[in-house]
This record gives sequence, C-alpha cells and structure tokens, in this order.
Amino acid sequence: MRHDHDPPLLRSKTARTFTAGLLALPLLAACGSSGGGGDETITFAAVPAESSSTLESSFENVTKLLEEETGKKVEFQNASDYAAVIEGMRAGQIDAASFGPFAYVIAKDSGINIEPAAAPTNDKAKDPAYTSLAYVKKGSDVKDMKDLKGKKVCFVDAASTSGYLVPMKGLQDEGIDIDKDLEPVMSGGHDASLLSLNSGDCDVAFAHDAMLTTLEKSGQVDKGSLEPIWESDPITEDPIAVNNDSLDADTAAKITNILREKANVPAMVEAGICDSEDDCVLPEEITYGYKEVSDSNFDSIRDICDATRADACKNIGREG
Repeated sequence: MRHDHDPPLLRSKTARTFTAGLLALPLLAACGSSGGGGDETITFAAVPAESSSTLESSFENVTKLLEEETGKKVEFQNASDYAAVIEGMRAGQIDAASFGPFAYVIAKDSGINIEPAAAPTNDKAKDPAYTSLAYVKKGSDVKDMKDLKGKKVCFVDAASTSGYLVPMKGLQDEGIDIDKDLEPVMSGGHDASLLSLNSGDCDVAFAHDAMLTTLEKSGQVDKGSLEPIWESDPITEDPIAVNNDSLDADTAAKITNILREKANVPAMVEAGICDSEDDCVLPEEITYGYKEVSDSNFDSIRDICDATRADACKNIGREG
C-alpha cells in the first residue's frame, strides 16, 4: 500500500506554492461551498503518491460506497499537490479529502474546520501507520544519515510527511541542516524521488515505505538496485478528513461513520460494492481498509514541528 506501513517545509516559498496549488485545482461549482445541507454533491479530493492517472479508479470503490450510503453524488478531484487540497478546503470547494499527515496538520492548525475520520491499514488488528526511508543506489558510499553532508538529496514535497518533514527531523538528529549541509531537490512525488535516485540525479532519496516495491513491481526500478540506509519511527497513516464548514453536520457525521465502519474490504464485499476480497481495489494497494483516527493521533507531527522549527510549521500548534 502506498503510505501503508508498520515500522519511522514549506520554506519561504510557501505562499507561492499554496497559490499555485489552488490555481491548479478546478473551481467546483457543485461542491458544498455554502456549508448548507441542500447540496447533493460531495466533492472528494486526493493527491497521488506517484505520477499516476489511475488515482480516481483506485478510489472508485470508496466513492461508490459513499454515494450508496449517503444518497449523494461524489465528485472526485485528482489534486495536483497538498497545497491545492488545503486551499480548496479553506475555500469550501472540497468536502472531504485524503491528506498526508503533515498536510492534514497544516490544514487543521491553520484554522480550517476539518476533522480526520479514518486512515488506512493492511491489518484490522494494527493501527494505521507507515514509515519514511532514505534510499541509495546499491554500492553507494553513503551508508547512513551522517554521510548525507554535501550530497544531493531528493525529497518529495515541502508538505510531505515521509518525503520531507520526518526526514528533516532525522537529519537534525544527526546534526545536519537541510539547507546548509546538503543540496535539497524537491522531486514532486515519492516515485519521482526514487526514480531520480535511480537515474543518478541525486545521491540519496526519501520516500514512503511502499513506494520502492511499487516501482519494482512495475519494472521502473530493477529489484535490488536501490537499498535503504535509514528508516523512521512509525507515522500515523494518511487521514481522510471531512470539511465541517462545507458540509452540513448530518452529512459530515454520516461520511465519518461510513469510512470508519464500512470502508474496508470485508464490509464492501458484504455490501456488494466488491465482488470478492481478492478483487476489491482500494487506494494505494490497501489490503484491509480504513480505521478510526482522531486529531490527537497526529500530535507526533506537531512534536516534530516543535523540534525542527520548519518554516511550514509556522501555523501549527495545539491550540490551532
């Protein structure tokens, strides 16, 4: 699964990135921007972990479930980046969205009235969690995080949890400053980060723990050609959050309960959404489904922000 996992900046250009992201997201005339209860369309957005045109199809069973259970049409939006989702929610143009953990905290603590409903896991008995890894080409002289000084390092996105913020903390723990001690490259996607490493465009690359497997399966990276040199502590998985300002209270509660109780493979088979468990496709290769999470599950992100003082964290705080 994408950010599916078990064992762990927006810099000065933040405003420009957010503005560009918002412009990249189409204006949604049908979404619940008024916050009233009369709208019959739920606008659902997600950001791909890799450059993919199949994101909508991977969410098809989830959106079908929401449509059947709420009686409303679900309009899916494949957003360009997390900034587009954050600003789309702020503008009332997005009703529910799949976030990265860091992007969720940025959105929540900057004053957007959202609440996390659920996050994915491959095992019903395990909490939703994944990790960030640093990869090098096999045979590299870079053996651990201390060796990153002076190297060209690929990150994902300034609002990426496992592709930037968590690596920033890992580097800081080794006394390495992202801006002063290495050459950072923002690759734009977890796949792009590893593909840049594979092609020799960077010396080290960060990505979430399932991305290399995905690229090896697709043949884009030869099995065994890239190897990890560092892994983070567990990070709470990507939440789906609901927008309490664009949705009426009843619909927001209904979506939350559906995701927590029915957005899993066994329940979707029982409901007739999927024909069988083997053929029940969920986003980013999720093999079980979604489990309940709450805002407090993301306090570890706030802790990392306290420690790193990353520019992207300036709006983050437990009172926000």
